[in-house]
Amino acid sequence: MIPAPAPPPPVLYSTRPEWSDVEPLQQYEKANPLAPILYSEEYKDATDYLRGIVKAGEKSERVLALTEHVIRLNPAHYSAWQYRYETLLALDAPLDTEVALMDELADKYLKTYQVWHHRRLLLLRRGARAAAAELAFVGRILQRDEKNYHTWAHRQWLLASFNDDVLWGGELDFVDSMMNRDVRNNSAWHHRFFVVFQSGVREGEADRERIVRRELIYVKQNISLAPNNASAWNYLRGVLEYNRLPFSTVAAFVQPYTVLLPEAATDIVDLENPPPGRGAELPCAAAVEFLADVYEEKGGADVQTAVGLWRSLADEHDTIRKKYWEFRIRDALTALQ
Repeated sequence: MIPAPAPPPPVLYSTRPEWSDVEPLQQYEKANPLAPILYSEEYKDATDYLRGIVKAGEKSERVLALTEHVIRLNPAHYSAWQYRYETLLALDAPLDTEVALMDELADKYLKTYQVWHHRRLLLLRRGARAAAAELAFVGRILQRDEKNYHTWAHRQWLLASFNDDVLWGGELDFVDSMMNRDVRNNSAWHHRFFVVFQSGVREGEADRERIVRRELIYVKQNISLAPNNASAWNYLRGVLEYNRLPFSTVAAFVQPYTVLLPEAATDIVDLENPPPGRGAELPCAAAVEFLADVYEEKGGADVQTAVGLWRSLADEHDTIRKKYWEFRIRDALTALQ
């Protein structure tokens, strides 16, 4: 097999006649740095000229080319991003062209915060007309990387900043599509909570008791499909705590998940309290913890029942967190004294 030819060496700015008017500025380092960074010659050359440009205050088309070069070498170079943005504004450059470039870079550098921050600045300049297209772009990115924190945070910023009913209208359907791909996607669960409870009350959702009941049914059904899904149990806790409902509200639902699955499991459909599905691995540690919290919340003699449940977690169901459960036991018993 013939090896692929090596790429040509980069053309350094120090060898380009059109850059001869710029005085490069080297990065300051102590005479004997403790841990010098081994930059490539290409990177040192490009950033030396970037510092020279910044010192001179130049904002031109060639500065856009230089900043793009630096960003491709190091997409986390926040100074290059900031100076690029300032140059775009100074030149009144077409932002649609910049967004097309950012589409490529965001797709390539999904986990780099600076890419998403730059997109936010561009969106604020372009206004609401660009919000729907941006939401669609974010949806495509999340198809590739379903749990990318920066992408989910950007989606929430987009929705909250433009706060358009049309944008909000499809969010629960979008969450459902992500849940269908992976019901354990904690980012999707968090986004659902953001949409339902943390982003205001939109048309048709003024009856909050109905919304809470809908969400309790939704999370219970998902728990019945995957009982050991920590994300769903956390969502259940969040719904109750946010709406100041006692954990005992769902005690009847939780209890069947704390014991072994009956051999003669029934196929009874109960939307309010769906039972574990066939093949569920029980007891579920998250359910045992939840039930213990129900008894601790009641207080008094019920705390001893909570202690017994924590002990079962420490000794049998969740031994990896044994020290934590022993702490919970000591803390509860101390409070009883």
